[in-house]
Amino acid sequence: MDMSKQLNSNTVLKHRPLTPARVIRGILCLFVILLTAFMMLIYCAPMTAVLLRFFSIHYSRKATSFFFGIWLALWPFFFEKINKTKVVFAGDSLPAKERVLLIANHRTEVDWMYLWDLALRKGSIGYIKYILKSSLMKLPIFGWVFHVVEFIPVQRKWELDESIMREMLSTFTDRQDPLWLALFPEGTDFTQEKCTKSQKFAAEKGLPVLQNVLLPKTKGLCICLEVLKGSMDAVYDVTIGYKHRYPCFMDNVFGVDPSEVHMHVQRIPFSSIPSSENEATAWLMNRFQLKDQLLADFRDQGHFPSHGTEGDLSTFMCLVNLVLVITLTSFCAFLTFFSSCFKIYVALSCCSLAFLTYFRFRPSPVAEIFKSVFSGEKQS
Repeated sequence: MDMSKQLNSNTVLKHRPLTPARVIRGILCLFVILLTAFMMLIYCAPMTAVLLRFFSIHYSRKATSFFFGIWLALWPFFFEKINKTKVVFAGDSLPAKERVLLIANHRTEVDWMYLWDLALRKGSIGYIKYILKSSLMKLPIFGWVFHVVEFIPVQRKWELDESIMREMLSTFTDRQDPLWLALFPEGTDFTQEKCTKSQKFAAEKGLPVLQNVLLPKTKGLCICLEVLKGSMDAVYDVTIGYKHRYPCFMDNVFGVDPSEVHMHVQRIPFSSIPSSENEATAWLMNRFQLKDQLLADFRDQGHFPSHGTEGDLSTFMCLVNLVLVITLTSFCAFLTFFSSCFKIYVALSCCSLAFLTYFRFRPSPVAEIFKSVFSGEKQS
């Protein structure tokens, strides 16, 4: 029996039973995460991502990444320490704080969350950005977060996406700004139905027929390589595998699955990747053939080769971070409920974030505005 069918079968039991205690704990943790996100967003984002940006994009990003990072670090703590999900890393040992492009397979809706576990270990969790579906920008609160931290929205229509990607990628070329840019070349999560369609297309076009991943879309990678050339250190090729059963978001919330998440990471120097579109396309196709084989071996062996490259998270540091986030949130909540002035501030903050997200507006530094105005006058 095909393993992908087996793992998608309703007869496969969850790793842990869904008990009332797990439901209560999961809802409580999700409430804390949502409340802290909302309070820190409406109090910090207007200052760090708007006002400070009028003076310096670099320091605006540093401040925004700090607050985003300490909140985002709650998720690996939630996964690994509360839900007891075992996260195993394999492949290359990675240096800390590089500017990197991540490419990963997209097996389920929560793959992107487990990249946070890797980023936290490398001291870069606040700097991770995703290329994601534009429809996610419409989510309440989270759409505002995605805009503030400069995620790149795409509609999966190249004639519309190319200009947006070029415009946003061109703002990420300063090597002073730390960056982890994550791209899922498959463009969607893996299902057996999608796999069958992908295999049929591959057979018709004379492309590799893959069993455990979908054929990658190459244009997104090519434009990243073109625009970011010379400003990045490496590409991290990440292959994600799940033990026993593939989780959905609510499985994560209640801690019933996954039992283990395995990530194989290969570090590839950015300068070694071919820059021409045809060569880059062939390179990406080859990487996904290797992923396909890695996942087949993972299914048979239960782990990736060279596993154990990263240690466990520090429980003490996770708790310190949790206390810091809850303290900041409690202070913001106190101001909101007991001060009329801050009630007005919260209302104005919500309106401004909704406006900025809807119109995709980010302010430019005042110095750059004056420079462009005066240079325009001189030319005229």
